[in-house]
Amino acid sequence: MRQTEPTGSTAPTGSTGPAEPESTDYDVVVLGAGPVGENVADRTRAAGLTTAIVESELVGGECSYWACMPSKALLRPVLARADARRTPGLSRSAQGPLDVSAVLAHRDEYTSHWKDDGQVQWLRSVGVELHRGVGRITGPRTVTVTAGDGTRHVLTARHAVAVCTGSRALLPPLPGLADVAPWTSREATSAKAVPGRLVVVGGGVVATEMATAWQALGSRVTLLVRGKGLLSRMEPFAGELVAEALTEAGADLRTGTSATSVTRENGTVVVVTDTGERIEADEILFATGRAPRTDDIGLETVGLEPGSWLTVDDTLRVTGQDWLYAVGDVNRRALLTHQGKYQARIAGAAIAARAAGEPVAAEAWGAHAATADHDAVPQVVFTDPEAGSVGLSLAEAEQAGHRVRAVDLDLSSVAGAGLYGEDYKGRARMVVDLESETLRGVTFVGPGVGELIHSATVAVVAQVPVARLWHAVPSYPTISEAWLRLLEAYRDSA
Repeated sequence: MRQTEPTGSTAPTGSTGPAEPESTDYDVVVLGAGPVGENVADRTRAAGLTTAIVESELVGGECSYWACMPSKALLRPVLARADARRTPGLSRSAQGPLDVSAVLAHRDEYTSHWKDDGQVQWLRSVGVELHRGVGRITGPRTVTVTAGDGTRHVLTARHAVAVCTGSRALLPPLPGLADVAPWTSREATSAKAVPGRLVVVGGGVVATEMATAWQALGSRVTLLVRGKGLLSRMEPFAGELVAEALTEAGADLRTGTSATSVTRENGTVVVVTDTGERIEADEILFATGRAPRTDDIGLETVGLEPGSWLTVDDTLRVTGQDWLYAVGDVNRRALLTHQGKYQARIAGAAIAARAAGEPVAAEAWGAHAATADHDAVPQVVFTDPEAGSVGLSLAEAEQAGHRVRAVDLDLSSVAGAGLYGEDYKGRARMVVDLESETLRGVTFVGPGVGELIHSATVAVVAQVPVARLWHAVPSYPTISEAWLRLLEAYRDSA
């Protein structure tokens, strides 16, 4: 790093003009200190590049404080109690309510009480310089940071600027919605009390997970889903099983229903649906999509559209720019923390290779190519039952023109499922490419299946032939025996 002489950091005697901003040179400047930005910075520092990171909120970002960490802290006791209720010897004692104060206290501890001291210390330990404030691109390879006190600092990148600013909740254009103070994912994961009645608008991951959590914590949840069912990006049976469980838990699920107006009257939220029905609640959560946090980061100064998703190649470099990278949610390839961190590792390695003048391995599955973004993205939804998938669904594989066969399995037939109790409900599907006899996609739904997804991910990414999978013997009695039963079903259906 080279810091220029801050000759204009204070106004000369007698001058009434503003102070000239301090200026510092780095090899790499990262906009956004969430998990994605942290990983880009970590990889470039590990390669010996001087790196600065800019953050206007908390170091650790959305995942640490308002998404992955708090939501899973809320859901873990819910799923543990559900497992206990299915287990002989525990089922009777697990019928009581959850200790809400203990659950919320653990959530608060898991998010470090919304303080980022530990994350800041980690940045320092790897040699990344943190700049607190709002960062805006002000020209090629240049970022200007405006601190809370109004002072500015110009950061110049010799090699790369990485935009890792993530995404924000997208609210529908309903008149007067701002006056209602609706919940987004942030409020849903950080709320200090359980709402007596909660309306959840949406049918995706955030909607189903938060409906699961707050229903179990004592709220009366009403789900308004515009489409035909839940989790529409997964195999249809995933949403069906989650919907069945939510309904059994007491949630009111209404599909094919949209909110047309929302008002707050004397503290009560009033929702009118497209069927003319009036629903009253204490809070309303909109889980209706995401938008990129790129509206005020200076994209227009380098010829890009403010507020847009950024198009990148597989090395995560922005189209038409040889110095600008967009990593994580902002490129819309896969809005998942783990996938963003994967991209960050790829981008960090690509930036380092280009800085050193080394060859860039951008071919499929190369060291500098985020190939998994295309057809090997894993995801787990922490509902009861859990739903996990990787790769393509049957419909997606067929739409892509692949000749495939789906193999289905009732997971209750697996010996390990019996350990969860007699009423275990779950399904699995394996989508086999009939030309290569490798897996295009795998889906598991059922209690305890989240830990199965990585084995499926390895099979899809490595393109392991079905004939070789026969030799990957699952331990008995575990739910992973589902692999053997799926392979047997494929063989028997040939």
